Amino acid sequence: MKTIEHTNALAEARALEVPSRELSLRRDPSVSQFWNENRKLLEAAWAEWEIENKDDLLVPDETLLDPRLCKAIKDAWENPEKESAVADLWKEIIPGVYETHFFDLERLADFRNYLEAVANSRVPKRAPYGIQLNRYGMMLDPRSEGHLAAPNFQAFYNDMMDRFMRPIARLLLGTYGYDNQTFGFSIQYNPDKDKDLHAHTDASAATLNININLPDEKFTGSEVDFYDKASGKTVQAIFEPGKAIIHRGNVPHATHPITSGQRSNLVVWLYGDRMQIPRGSTSSYGNSNSETIKDVALESVTPRQRWSLPDGPKDTVAPF
Repeated sequence: MKTIEHTNALAEARALEVPSRELSLRRDPSVSQFWNENRKLLEAAWAEWEIENKDDLLVPDETLLDPRLCKAIKDAWENPEKESAVADLWKEIIPGVYETHFFDLERLADFRNYLEAVANSRVPKRAPYGIQLNRYGMMLDPRSEGHLAAPNFQAFYNDMMDRFMRPIARLLLGTYGYDNQTFGFSIQYNPDKDKDLHAHTDASAATLNININLPDEKFTGSEVDFYDKASGKTVQAIFEPGKAIIHRGNVPHATHPITSGQRSNLVVWLYGDRMQIPRGSTSSYGNSNSETIKDVALESVTPRQRWSLPDGPKDTVAPF
């Protein structure tokens, strides 16, 4: 791999010819080759872009998130016995699916301006192509080819996963032991392109799906159906600005077609080493009648364990 001159990285990255949508959809080997060969260049370009725009750009951090959630999380890290205050902020939709306000609506416009600057940076970014290729999304996790490697964003992303999502998933979904590894991407639904998503489950132990629409960005349609395998019922959820839904990856869900406006979300996953996920069901916080994971009994996990960081290193396995 060639050595990158930091001062020239941004211009060199902007001059790259990105693989076509068709090649990406076909998973052509040349696509992966392109992103891997240019990984160091793109990382240097994002660092240079950040420095070039430091006087105009927000530095993302946890002050963007809901103040009540931030306080409860901070208190629980200081004293894990206070974790019930975190659970109290989440409303159960069906077993294994919860919702709450995640972003501070008063700060969401600042974050959206940051993401708009990222989109207009002309630094190549790889679109998600899991179930389908989303034209307006981007990869967020370092294990993904063509990810958003801006250092300040990566610091925010890692903080959000380590300090917020992982202990919340352990608390609500019982994912302890299956959450060492992270994955993330952004996605946007539009009536003319990328308008829905058929029924599926995620290759995750836990999925956190966060809406980043501004309060005045209205849309119709795009409801999300969650299927409760125990009762056989389907429950419909509607995203609101700043709202997050966390759910077990094995809960079937589908997105209805969006009919007007647009919906923008951040989607982040947790799973175990080599993409291991729990077998069987997990029990929810405070729900002693649910089954526990066959591999790790929820009752045996202490609050101190839930509010801890994984010991093992990050691997390089990405779902897509």
